[in-house]
Amino acid sequence: MDSTTTTTRTQRAAALTACAGALAYTISKVGLARDGELGMPGFPAPPEAYASVGDVTAAQLGNAGLGLLMALVALLLVRPPAARWVRRGAVLVSWAGILMVGAGVIGFGARAAGVAPALGAVPPAAGTALAALAVGALWAAAWTVAAVGATRTRRGRGARAAR
Repeated sequence: MDSTTTTTRTQRAAALTACAGALAYTISKVGLARDGELGMPGFPAPPEAYASVGDVTAAQLGNAGLGLLMALVALLLVRPPAARWVRRGAVLVSWAGILMVGAGVIGFGARAAGVAPALGAVPPAAGTALAALAVGALWAAAWTVAAVGATRTRRGRGARAAR
């Protein structure tokens, strides 16, 4: 098997994994919306957070919509578009998403470790919190691999070389 095929398979698997991470986030937000809760699985929001959110259900469903958008962007990286502007747009949006997810994992990780009390109390359900952190870390790592792979795609270089 040549390295191009291995690289393509790795990039595609990473993009599908990133899509699955986004869908897991989406499902978790729909569940929290159904229950009228703020926060993340394993990381309940403090009671005072509810005062600043008018409609918890709508807020969480909005977050779920963002999760669906991130899943669609990750799917674009499974087979990056040949059109340079579409591919670059997908990669640019991916990097923004990677930064958001990565920042969330770092912030919630610091909260779980108790080193950032300003971010909230240590989560009461350690297992659920660790699972959420693991999913987030895998999601960010896979999305990074997919975005780098889409940046280096032969389709993009081939289209440019054909001109």
